[in-house]
Amino acid sequence: MGKGPGLYSDIGKKARDLLYKDYQSDHKFSVTTFTSTGVAITSSGTRKGELFLADVAIKLKNKNITTDLKVDTNSNLFTTITIDEPAPGLKTIFSFTAPDQRSGKVELQYLHEYAGISTSIGLTATPMVNFSGVTGNNLLSLGTDLSFDTATGNFTKCNAGLSYSKSDLIASLILNDKGDTLTASYYHTVSPLTNTAVGAELTHSFSSNENTLTIGTQHALDPLTLVKARVNNYGKASALIQHEWRPKSLFTISGEVDTRAIEKSAKIGLALALKP
Repeated sequence: MGKGPGLYSDIGKKARDLLYKDYQSDHKFSVTTFTSTGVAITSSGTRKGELFLADVAIKLKNKNITTDLKVDTNSNLFTTITIDEPAPGLKTIFSFTAPDQRSGKVELQYLHEYAGISTSIGLTATPMVNFSGVTGNNLLSLGTDLSFDTATGNFTKCNAGLSYSKSDLIASLILNDKGDTLTASYYHTVSPLTNTAVGAELTHSFSSNENTLTIGTQHALDPLTLVKARVNNYGKASALIQHEWRPKSLFTISGEVDTRAIEKSAKIGLALALKP
């Protein structure tokens, strides 16, 4: 782990990545190339059933300023400008989407040895204001995540989280949906040499009194091949295998079956990412 508690979004992230990252039922393909000046151009395509979505992204970096541009099939232009460390520990992010005139947003992130803060405000007359903060250290951290709508004068988001970390395990407790949903997660490193880990996430909804339990594991067959599996209490079982067949180029195949309706076809997802 890095020095300090990190940002609020880091609470429970290890378990979420283990249980959900790279699982999919779509077919995705992306190719990244670099110009002689170091500009990265990524072309991506995603097939969702009968629908095909595509986009082209460009990343330009000049000293501590990074500019990301992306155009999708709906002619939307997404722009993000990131200024890394204009002051020690500080990051500034400016983003907007054309032609949506209300999408502009400025975000400030600050990382300290004992705190992590992220705040953003929309560039409109009645903006949405977001604030998240974490205090603590590498062992124990406590944070909150708030959103305030200045147009209505109401809080649209009010979450809180607690994280406990050791060298081989991370446990977290997060209260979401204004106190209606409680999520507990656990991540344990079994063997760093083979990247073997296990994780679990339990979510309880107070309004519906429903529980969702997901458990999963991962293991590296070799330095270039990773396998993962998960299952939840609703009988959904998933697995994936990811192979780095050349540096930074990944091929991933994943599948999901409903063990309570085994007669249904399994969902199969494919992803291919090519980088030079």
